[in-house]
Amino acid sequence: MATDFDKALEIGRPPNIVKRFPNSKALIVSGKVIDRALMAKGKAMTIAANARNYFVIRGVLKAAQRANAAIIIEIAKSEGGTAAYCAVNLWNMATLVDSAMNELNITVPVAIHADHYGIKGKKDIDVATIEIPSMFDAGITSIAIDASHLPDEENLLANIELNPLIPKWAGLETEVGEIKGKEGLSTSEEALFLIQGLNAHNIFPDWIALNNGTTHGIEASDAGIQVELTAEIHNALSKYNISGAQHGTSGNNSDRLRRIAGETRTTKANVATALQMLSWGLEVNDYGNARMDENGGFVKVKNQGMTEEMWAEMVEYAKAKGWKAGDYKKLNLPFENKLMSQPGEVRERMAKRVEDFTYNLLTKVFNAGDTAPLAIQAILKSGSHNPGSKATRIENPGDWTESKIKEKAKAIHSDKGPKGNFDD
Repeated sequence: MATDFDKALEIGRPPNIVKRFPNSKALIVSGKVIDRALMAKGKAMTIAANARNYFVIRGVLKAAQRANAAIIIEIAKSEGGTAAYCAVNLWNMATLVDSAMNELNITVPVAIHADHYGIKGKKDIDVATIEIPSMFDAGITSIAIDASHLPDEENLLANIELNPLIPKWAGLETEVGEIKGKEGLSTSEEALFLIQGLNAHNIFPDWIALNNGTTHGIEASDAGIQVELTAEIHNALSKYNISGAQHGTSGNNSDRLRRIAGETRTTKANVATALQMLSWGLEVNDYGNARMDENGGFVKVKNQGMTEEMWAEMVEYAKAKGWKAGDYKKLNLPFENKLMSQPGEVRERMAKRVEDFTYNLLTKVFNAGDTAPLAIQAILKSGSHNPGSKATRIENPGDWTESKIKEKAKAIHSDKGPKGNFDD
């Protein structure tokens, strides 16, 4: 007799996944399915794990299976695009995840997300017309169009222009306000402008990402996420039924992350730097921020993560390049094969450290435990790989022509913060 999992496997995998992995038993699904599962549980968000190396993929998948949690595995354009600093990329990530899921007998639903697909101008839009279809060919099931670097009207227009390239069944994230800490905080006015304009064009994102006070990478302080601001913006958007995507979680303590899950509409929480540091064997605090010694260097935990000899080699490599702490992420690409060549027990402990940390996040911080069956139910309820949109059009398209978009944008009052490179 067919189980719910069997039925979900039969009907719940998107067409690109069926085509690419016809014999797979891995339940790779649309990002929409994951969002719906977390919404069904309520006051819960799941990990969107940035797979900067293969050990992160294995550790996160094992944690999700233990927690019975529906999850997302992702890589950002800056991490895994054509100018990548990671060996895992937008075109091989689905293959790596599918392989690991079959090997490890992972039965929880997993979405494959292209995060921060950055658009900074017309040239990027031209490139996107080729790259986005190629990413879906390779097994991406969800994407974040991030044109937040642009003025509000150009952000909206870029989202509209690129939307035909994205399958209707795919998970969709949009972003307002670059992630740059306490500077240039997002406002309800900016968020409404973006979501209303998209709504008028029959575009209904599953998530919106905000600059709500956090940063990417290593947190210099504990200022972090502004929960009240996040809740305020989410409430302003409530009639558009959009969930929140929380970026830059690694430097925020567990209590603040619990509040984000419990007090806002957030269902997706990106975790990147913490997982990288854990896999390497560096000392981190309880919420994944790496500890620095008195000389500003990372602290390697003996017999954790990679070997001490390998770490010493990585440190020397970084020193020769003149790289500071925030640049260590660039070590992923040149050292992936070296890390894979270590003894089996070393590779296993690298993944295990990620697993244990992620399991704790999923079950004790994010409230994502036992969301896998809810994702399967979302598939069975819809009878397909596409659970449909959460919103319907309520805005008048005539009010959101290109000329009117540009006119409306002039009335927005906002502070975009300092200029600079805030990719990741």
